[in-house]
Amino acid sequence: MLGYEFMQRAFWAGGLIGLIGPLLGVYLMLRRQVLMADTLSHVSLAGVALGSVLGWNPALSGFAVAIAGGLIIEQLRRSYRTYSELPVAIIMTSGLALAVVLMSLKQNLTKSFSSYLFGSIVAVSDTQLKLIAVVAAAGLLYFIILRRPLYSLTFDEETAAISGVRTGWLSFSFAVLTGMTVAAAMPVVGVLLVSALIVLPASIALRIASGFTAAIMISVSVGLTGVFSGLTASYYINTPPGGTIALILLVFLLIAIAVQKLIRLRSRSQYSSQANEEKGSHNIC
Repeated sequence: MLGYEFMQRAFWAGGLIGLIGPLLGVYLMLRRQVLMADTLSHVSLAGVALGSVLGWNPALSGFAVAIAGGLIIEQLRRSYRTYSELPVAIIMTSGLALAVVLMSLKQNLTKSFSSYLFGSIVAVSDTQLKLIAVVAAAGLLYFIILRRPLYSLTFDEETAAISGVRTGWLSFSFAVLTGMTVAAAMPVVGVLLVSALIVLPASIALRIASGFTAAIMISVSVGLTGVFSGLTASYYINTPPGGTIALILLVFLLIAIAVQKLIRLRSRSQYSSQANEEKGSHNIC
């Protein structure tokens, strides 16, 4: 499998996105901004359509529009503090509507959109791979350098502002990074499934992790495992890579939920048995 050059690029691209996507997902979930990834994927689709209509590079135009969408969402979030979900709904519907209109302006554009909608990781070009590498490197540096203020911002924005953190600048830069990551992940899993690669590993991690650092490590590990196993399964059984990766991550989540429930039931059973033994020994005394 790895003897083919296109599969080598696919594993490199998937590994890079599987590293930065789940890491970003932990912060998005803790900040109650899970739908932001899905929204920016629709906005990025509008950018791809705009680039195709104007004769620009679709990947780069989608990248730029996704970043702009992240900034607009953050600005609207500050304007509608009481209704935090409203900016997401506004931008999602606007981006999707713009994509549909732009797609209708150019014939044969719908066929080429299938790779963006569902992902075509085996067709990742060298330019796309370089773009993904730049985004992954920038994201890792961002989270390493700003890990302390990001931690404060994630759990309590008001307290972070009082302690001297420049919350406005940090929130806008986080929105830019989210847009970059979503746009870079499109070739891997597609617009329709990009949020799965970001959210599902984080969902598993936050459910079973004992702390913040453990959640990040688990999320990244699950993301990389899901991407690599999904690519391998996709190659051998001839299924779409994006959908295969998303389904495997969903199976991981269901297994984690089932295991956690079994552990809780076992703990309750042990506690009940211990309580009955103590009650019996007390009665004997």
